[in-house]
Amino acid sequence: MQNKTRRLVESAMLLAIAIVLELVSKMFIPEFPFGGQLTLVSMLPVVLISYRYGVKWGLVCALAYALLEMAIGTKTLIAAFQPDYFGEGVMIVNALIMCLLDYVVAFTALGLGGVFRNRIQKPGVSLMAGSLVALGGRYLAHIASGYILFSGYAEWFFTQEGFPQWGAALVESLSPGLLGFVYSVVYNGMYMVPEMVLTAVVALFLGRMPKIVQKIG
Repeated sequence: MQNKTRRLVESAMLLAIAIVLELVSKMFIPEFPFGGQLTLVSMLPVVLISYRYGVKWGLVCALAYALLEMAIGTKTLIAAFQPDYFGEGVMIVNALIMCLLDYVVAFTALGLGGVFRNRIQKPGVSLMAGSLVALGGRYLAHIASGYILFSGYAEWFFTQEGFPQWGAALVESLSPGLLGFVYSVVYNGMYMVPEMVLTAVVALFLGRMPKIVQKIG
C-alpha cells in the first residue's frame, strides 16, 4: 500500500511538473503557425515516470497527460470542430483524427520512456534512449496527423518567399502524396527534432543522479 501511495504521489508530482514546464515554455517560446512548439523539456517528467515505475504504469500516466494536454489545447480543439476549420463535409472525422493522433496517441507514446530500463545498465544512457523512443513515437504520431489532415498545405509551405531553393525543387519533383508526407516530416521535425535532442541531453545528465533515476517496481 505504501509503495502504491508513493507511486501515485510521485507520478502526480511529475505530471504537474510537466504541465508547469509547458506553460512556462508558452510564455517565452513562440508556437509554430500551424501548431507545435519547442518546450523546456516538458515531456521528460512523463518519460521519467515510465523509467522509474515501468512501461505499463508509464503508459497509464502518459494517457492522463494526454488528456491534460487536450484540456490545455481546448481552444484549438474547439476550433477544429467548427465548419470553417476543415470544411463541413469532413469536419467531425478530421477533428476526431486530430484528437486521436495529435493528443491521445502522441502523448501516450511518452509512456514508452522506460522501455530500456532493464535492458541498458547505465541509467543515463537507458533514460536517454528511452526518451528518444518516447518522443520519437510522438513525432511519428504528428507526422501521421499532418499527412492526413494538412498535406494540402505542402506546396504553399515549400514555395514561401525566403524558403530554401530545395523547397521548390521538391514541389516539382515529388508527387502530391509524397510531397505531403515530406511536408509533415519537415514541419513537425522543426520543433520535435530539437525537442528530442534537448530532452536526450538532459536525460543523460539526470542519469547521473541516483535518486532521480531510481527504479521502483
